[in-house]
Amino acid sequence: MSRVLIIGGGAAGMMASVRAAMNGHRVSVYEKNEKPGKKLFITGKGRCNLTNACDMDTLLSSVVSNSRFLYSSFYGYTNQDVIAFFEEIGVKTKTERGNRVFPASDHSSDVIKGLVRRMESLGVELNLNTEVKEIGTADGGFHHLVLSDGKRVEGDSCIVATGGLSYQSTGSTGDGLRFAKNLGHQVTPCMPSLVPVETEESWAGRLMGLSLRNVEITISDGRKKLFREFGEMLFTHYGVSGPLIISASSYIGKKLLENPLRLEIDLKPALSAEALDRRILKDFEDNKNKQFKNSLGRLFPAKLIPVMTDLSGIEPEKKVNVISREERAAFVQLIKHLPLTLTRLRGYDEAIITRGGVRTKEIDPGTMESKLVKGVYFVGEVLDVDALTGGFNLQIAWSTAYAAGNAV
Repeated sequence: MSRVLIIGGGAAGMMASVRAAMNGHRVSVYEKNEKPGKKLFITGKGRCNLTNACDMDTLLSSVVSNSRFLYSSFYGYTNQDVIAFFEEIGVKTKTERGNRVFPASDHSSDVIKGLVRRMESLGVELNLNTEVKEIGTADGGFHHLVLSDGKRVEGDSCIVATGGLSYQSTGSTGDGLRFAKNLGHQVTPCMPSLVPVETEESWAGRLMGLSLRNVEITISDGRKKLFREFGEMLFTHYGVSGPLIISASSYIGKKLLENPLRLEIDLKPALSAEALDRRILKDFEDNKNKQFKNSLGRLFPAKLIPVMTDLSGIEPEKKVNVISREERAAFVQLIKHLPLTLTRLRGYDEAIITRGGVRTKEIDPGTMESKLVKGVYFVGEVLDVDALTGGFNLQIAWSTAYAAGNAV
């Protein structure tokens, strides 16, 4: 029986500890917070989107960075395996829109309690308020951990499950990336991902709190389209957020570091420009004696009307029966291509995950063991892998942790 030391008591750390303990190892987890699963507690707005019940092709295609690296671990511990595991430890699950899997209770705390119960039943030692300062090696392999109080803990292998840089208040302060660098690993540039985006135009702030459903957004760099998707978005005091924007941030982050990008919102994607023009003409005929600003109630939510009126260039007091065909055509274009300038991603405190991390070419994809230092394993968000929202990032945590816990 070997001694396995795990740094980090989050999703990946807890799963790795369970798997290693099930294989008969003596397992100790070192968590610097006062309780385990602090970030897990706030995921999915406190409901914890455990995984996604989609097919394997969808699972892999939802990974934005280095999906091929995850092929082995995803097949080794699938989303169906994850669902079965949680059911087995007493966490009933349910599947919602978009195949998102949640605990039936809608409480992330039940997921954490289930994992901790399983850890306790297997004899896993959980050390809270215990920070690891250094990973020590000998003869090219893992040898010991140095804790913040100077104490040395020797072990046969070490699993690094420290998370990335997002939600730093939960303890994700980049410790694992520092450990990796000190061991000779390359760490790819990190940035916030699955995060809202700031805009140049101040009118976005006037729409703060307005959610637009069933719109289509297109983001381009002036030469080519970087992202196009249909769904829901939200205006904030600094710019834009909501599911569409959060997903887009995974694809546009690096480009946004170079230059601002153009966002176009199609407010009426179900209508062609011609059909939309006919619709507006009918609304104008029904309101022919009204002023332009008072004729748009059937087209837009109330909060959006003053902004669209201002951007249209049409005098707000102008009677609709004297609006020219050219003005109407320009208004149709505005509705189909409402433009905003994206300037930068919001910070790590608002990011669901971190993009970048330990270079996957230096990690064995079947076991998560370092190719540079024997007996050291990297799992979860500390790796240079990230995915879209919908439970896919937690699936990465479970699958990579399972692989490492199995391999130690």
